[in-house]
Amino acid sequence: MDKVTEAVEKAKKDWEETYGKTLDHIKAIEDYGKSSDQKNSLPRLNGLAQDGLALLSSLQFNLDLLAPQLPTDEDIQSANTTLQSWKNQIQSLRSSLRNANLQAKANMRKAAKEERELLLGAGGESTIRRRNLQTKAGMTSAAENITESLRRTRQLMVQEVERNTTMLLTTEESTGVLKKAESEYKGHRSLLMRTRNLLTTMQRQDVLDRIILIVGFVLFSCAVLYVVSKRIGLLKLQRTVTAAIKAGMVRQANIGRDAAEDGINLAPVHDNAIPRVEAPLEQHMHDEL
Repeated sequence: MDKVTEAVEKAKKDWEETYGKTLDHIKAIEDYGKSSDQKNSLPRLNGLAQDGLALLSSLQFNLDLLAPQLPTDEDIQSANTTLQSWKNQIQSLRSSLRNANLQAKANMRKAAKEERELLLGAGGESTIRRRNLQTKAGMTSAAENITESLRRTRQLMVQEVERNTTMLLTTEESTGVLKKAESEYKGHRSLLMRTRNLLTTMQRQDVLDRIILIVGFVLFSCAVLYVVSKRIGLLKLQRTVTAAIKAGMVRQANIGRDAAEDGINLAPVHDNAIPRVEAPLEQHMHDEL
């Protein structure tokens, strides 16, 4: 059983005890004035009943704070039902207290009427009774003043204890939340450290990839330039060979025409004959591709 459940059970136990005592005080108020032998005065009985109602209201407030913190939904629902029942019982007690005071006043009026009739009578018994009433009234007044002062002091102490209890529960709850936040922070801290290491590794890999791409691009550009330069050299050689062939064909045609004019028979020259042209020795023909 966790601390919240224990606090709820303790509140229920205190409620039952305080509720019974408050009912007894209200019953005593209702019977006040019926007999001359009264242990407590009416103000004291009202003070005790008011203290009981204040304590019941405090227990109701504590249960209202503890109900949402229960571990299961069934416990929360049960606590809410109990809380509603307590509210109804407090209202019933307040109504009973008002009715009891009305009944006590009626009893006091009835007793005062009987006492007045007795005092107005003649004889030594009446004189002795008047003296006793005066002495008793003075003592009762002093006792009531002291009782009222003690009641106020007790009520202030009860309120202070309740306030300290509520602050203690709030402090414990805050401590639990802080511990949970600390554990989560430690977990996130290790995760952040791993993430930072991964980012550092990725940055290094990114720089290495950039260097590889730049070197590869430079090598590819050099190869392209080399191939283009070689290809341009072969084109120049081809143009030279073609020009030489054309020049040889023109020269053969000029020689044949001159020989015909001079009457010299020459061997026939075929147009489709390809003259043999030897490339210069210093130029090596090969294809780099």
